[in-house]
Amino acid sequence: MNAEQVRQAYSSVAQLYIGLFGSREQVHPDDLAFIERHLAGHPGPVLDLGCGPGHITAHLRSLGVDAAGVDMVPEFIDHARATHPDGRYRLGSIDALDVADGSLAGILAWYSLIHLPPQDLDGVLARLRRAAAPQATVVVGFFDGDEVDAFDHKVVTAYRWPVDEFSARLARAGFTEVERLQRSTDGTHRRHAVIAATATERPNGR
Repeated sequence: MNAEQVRQAYSSVAQLYIGLFGSREQVHPDDLAFIERHLAGHPGPVLDLGCGPGHITAHLRSLGVDAAGVDMVPEFIDHARATHPDGRYRLGSIDALDVADGSLAGILAWYSLIHLPPQDLDGVLARLRRAAAPQATVVVGFFDGDEVDAFDHKVVTAYRWPVDEFSARLARAGFTEVERLQRSTDGTHRRHAVIAATATERPNGR
């Protein structure tokens, strides 16, 4: 599964996705509080990577965060710009962040890494670490599982991760976990996890 296939899959259901997930009220209150706790109140730019319809970016901006959204789906960016005209949204991807090394005070990857094949995750986290300033915070939301495995997501193939394993991958990239949140399935929603981690020394002191 490559990035272009993921982009096309989301473009094909963009309006349905926006209707289901495109507002702050559709984010679980515990998740919103977690994001606020770790990304609000810190000076410097915050990148909402895979911002989708732009609702969480807009929420962060309403709290005074210097947040910008980036997504590879044109329909999402068009909606975000139209709905939140005072925000900053642009087309982009994990593979082309277009930010200077060490420039970001925070990164939100809210379910934007779930379609990465497991063998690609370390490289992506390393790119995020290069973009992160010292002591920057990354917040990652993903599907929790007992093992790393693929499943049939409603849009396109996605992956579950055990929280300890994901935390270890973050550590390998140069991030130290500071808090996690897990939520069990309720019969409707899959198991969910969020990790907040702080950028510490890069591996091998780089």
